[in-house]
Amino acid sequence: MVLRKSKQVSLADAVGRVGDGARIALGGFSVYQRPMAFVRELIRQNRRDLTVVGVVNGPEVDMLAGSNALKCVESSYVGLEKFGLAPNFRRRVQEGKLEMVDYPELMSWDRFRASEQAQTFLPVSFLGGSDVVQRNPKIKEFDCPLTGRRLWAVPPADPEIAIIHAIMGDEYGNVLVPRRRLLPQSLDITLARSCDRIIVTVERIVSNDEVRRQAELNQVPSYRVECIAEAPWGAHPCPVLGISRIDESAFEEYVRAAKTDESFAKYLDATVHGLSDHDAYLENLGVARLAALQTTGVGT
Repeated sequence: MVLRKSKQVSLADAVGRVGDGARIALGGFSVYQRPMAFVRELIRQNRRDLTVVGVVNGPEVDMLAGSNALKCVESSYVGLEKFGLAPNFRRRVQEGKLEMVDYPELMSWDRFRASEQAQTFLPVSFLGGSDVVQRNPKIKEFDCPLTGRRLWAVPPADPEIAIIHAIMGDEYGNVLVPRRRLLPQSLDITLARSCDRIIVTVERIVSNDEVRRQAELNQVPSYRVECIAEAPWGAHPCPVLGISRIDESAFEEYVRAAKTDESFAKYLDATVHGLSDHDAYLENLGVARLAALQTTGVGT
């Protein structure tokens, strides 16, 4: 009999595996299903010089920018959708303290597919006349050896570590993804196939028997996962499909706080540095507030 080793760790231990200067991909899409508990712990542990490579990024990048944890962002967009721009991110880029490398949205997704397929570059034919080519020296022009057509070589995403937040998984690192998927869940699967190191946070740890009963949902198998940590409400204030709604009041509070460095420092003191861990963060929110955000779906 082969004895399996548990990969379950604490959230703090999971974050401890991401060192300064790491190149990371953070799961979810825009303001949906982001690994926010993980991000807050990154800030609590004072990470620096991180590079985030993404597709459409949101509060996770803005919060890291506001805490001076980032060196570079490679993405098509960083913003808060209906809540407006990403104030910290924009301020850091304008100050010259954060590098932004632009890629179109579809190409940003395909960069992860290129990594999944171990390609050294992604051939693209639709960049003629685009300022992206002029402003991104990592994109190289070349002639197709078969047709002579002008093409552009785009580098793969190649994250060192992908961090995703999911609904459930077992202690061995098997992660279940719902049958009904939207962009955040589909992108999480792609991210998890784009690199060798995957860290997962989940709403709840379930038994391996439950995973076996829904084996077709196991889109991120245990052998691909480095570690898994239980973090209920780990995406808050972002929604999780079938589990929770977006916390609009929390987003509005965030936007007000992010208007200046001074007000954002106070926000971080209240929501990150002044709280010992994720459990304290949830306790600070309160049971009633969290219960009001729950949806009736079962998540699968």
